[in-house]
Amino acid sequence: MNQPVGGDGTVGKALDILDSVAAIGRPVRFSELLESSPHPKATLYRFLQTLTNQGMLSYDPDTQNYTLGLRLVRLAHGAWQRSSLAPIAAPTLDALALEVGEAVHLAQIDAGHVIFVDKRRTTSNFETMAQPGRVAPAFCTGVGKVILAYMSEERRTRALRQQAFLPYTPQSHTRIDTLTAELDVILRDGVGFDREEHELGIISIAAPILNSHSRVIGALSVVSSTTRQSLDSLTAFRPALTAAAKQIGQAAENWQFPAQP
Repeated sequence: MNQPVGGDGTVGKALDILDSVAAIGRPVRFSELLESSPHPKATLYRFLQTLTNQGMLSYDPDTQNYTLGLRLVRLAHGAWQRSSLAPIAAPTLDALALEVGEAVHLAQIDAGHVIFVDKRRTTSNFETMAQPGRVAPAFCTGVGKVILAYMSEERRTRALRQQAFLPYTPQSHTRIDTLTAELDVILRDGVGFDREEHELGIISIAAPILNSHSRVIGALSVVSSTTRQSLDSLTAFRPALTAAAKQIGQAAENWQFPAQP
């Protein structure tokens, strides 16, 4: 199904193509990109050529596949160093994961979606879709919901408009009114839960990361499977989780977080 063309001119269209290659998550052929592209064949080919020439994409003539280029990797690494909480939070994530014995996720938000910027995995008994660099909806993830809850009213309204409310599982919110009701509860309680809303069998308890001005700059979660924990048992991790989130917020005082539009 064709996607709408971006509204930011040539640069926006090129970035949309990079997003398409990244979203597929593997080497991709021209024909695959063309199937979902809003651009004519010649236009798409011209964009791909330009992105390849600039090192943003890499093309293998033997397999005829496109992958993300090394220049893009360098840019991403620079952004990770300067705009991500991950370098600041790393020691705290290590300590929290060791204390709770479960997976720990660190996330930030962009355009209404959460970006998992770091992760600690303490067991091989289960795995989640959340990987560093992976994007997920805010409305059905523990980290996403606590960030939404602690946003200013203006920022929250804008972010809620960006939610698709797709039923990832039978537990997913599909209406804005049920989500906003839960956000009010999260704001009152200080933590939120993922009740198998994004992945069946995966649950979490999440806490916001706030700066000294009480502005939410990210979220931290302890994640487990329903074969290991229950929502009730996850609450035992609340003191360690909230202490770790506070520690990261304090460590980030001199960190320049990209301004949210």
